[in-house]
Amino acid sequence: MTDPMQAVQEFILGRNPALDRVSEDLDLIDSRAINSLAFVEFIFLLEELTGESIDPEDLDLDDFRTLDALETRFFKKEAAR
Repeated sequence: MTDPMQAVQEFILGRNPALDRVSEDLDLIDSRAINSLAFVEFIFLLEELTGESIDPEDLDLDDFRTLDALETRFFKKEAAR
């Protein structure tokens, strides 16, 4: 299986040809690496990678700001299993 964080980075880089890499602390929202048009598709990707539904009511924008925040919110619990 592909590393989920690698898949997240590939998604971001695929939609941002001007970026050659995504640093762990890049603010993905402020930098528009994930814009409003791609956000819904990004949520679907996260659901696919985690195998869990993401309830829009439970979303906190800060969970999407950096790769570190994404990993902590969506993938750290997988490693604990």
